[in-house]
Amino acid sequence: MTGHPEPIERRRFATDRLMAKHRPVWGHPNKRIVFEIACPAGCVHHGELAFSRWARMPLPERINTNTVVGRLMWQEDVYDYAPVPTARDAVEWHVNFADPHLFVAYGSSLFAQDEIQVAEHPAIGALREALDAKGAPAVTVENGQPTPVVVMGAERRCHVATDRNAAAGRPQGLYGNAFARADANAVRRATTRIDPPTVTNLTAMAAPSGGRGAYHRSEIDYILSTAYTGFRSAVLESKRNRGDDSPVMVHSGFWGCGAFGGNRVLMALLQALAAELAGLERLVMHTFDATGTLALERARVVLGDVLGSGSKIAVDDLIERIVAREFEWGTSDGN
Repeated sequence: MTGHPEPIERRRFATDRLMAKHRPVWGHPNKRIVFEIACPAGCVHHGELAFSRWARMPLPERINTNTVVGRLMWQEDVYDYAPVPTARDAVEWHVNFADPHLFVAYGSSLFAQDEIQVAEHPAIGALREALDAKGAPAVTVENGQPTPVVVMGAERRCHVATDRNAAAGRPQGLYGNAFARADANAVRRATTRIDPPTVTNLTAMAAPSGGRGAYHRSEIDYILSTAYTGFRSAVLESKRNRGDDSPVMVHSGFWGCGAFGGNRVLMALLQALAAELAGLERLVMHTFDATGTLALERARVVLGDVLGSGSKIAVDDLIERIVAREFEWGTSDGN
């Protein structure tokens, strides 16, 4: 890997020792219910977590316009963590829609994408506790600059159904703030232990929040740089651990478009560009529902327009074309 960027820091943790010494701290009773199902007394943890944190990487000067759209796949669902059937030995990653403070609300009453991911992969809650105990910066943004975190080898020990299902006692679902209001028995029925656990690789990156009106060039450049750094660090860690010939795929969705109020079309478009720049084999977008799929289809149309007909384009020129579209910030969904 000579000549490639190196992370700000890299640490490895044996999962059994991590869970024994830095047990996750669950501040809400419904979170404790999920954990008790996922990790019952006497369960054994295997493997290790490989943690690294990466400084913002400069964007490449040019982009190959011919292969951007072809790298994009989509599924009208939420993360199910199942391998892509056509992946053929690819190293697969899932984006954690992170806060600038890594896994900051994992033990709280909240249950959005970040918190769901930790509940289903409890060792990454223990990772946060271990980083705090060591005085290591548990952040995905530092001094105003993105520092995405990648974690390889997290055991997924349960699945929590968050959809609306009145018969199962969750008429409003369990997503977001609804989780805290849910009946304990409904949470138990919604939680299924995965035994033996599967293993997930995560790239945690924080989108900007709180914007208004049209996106500025600086905001678009920041988002693209963050996604590029998060994806590229996943590529570099995959090759470091699995060899240079390993194809890399990243699963994502409408990153930054819930509580952070991002624009769905723009955020999908910029992730597709970051996937090309980072050298991903595929970017798999999980669109949740028909409305999400329509937003992704719109992003694909805009991609075709801004990329044009040439084989390569300067990334600076491409960003200017996107700025000229005057994408508007959305509003927070309150979760």
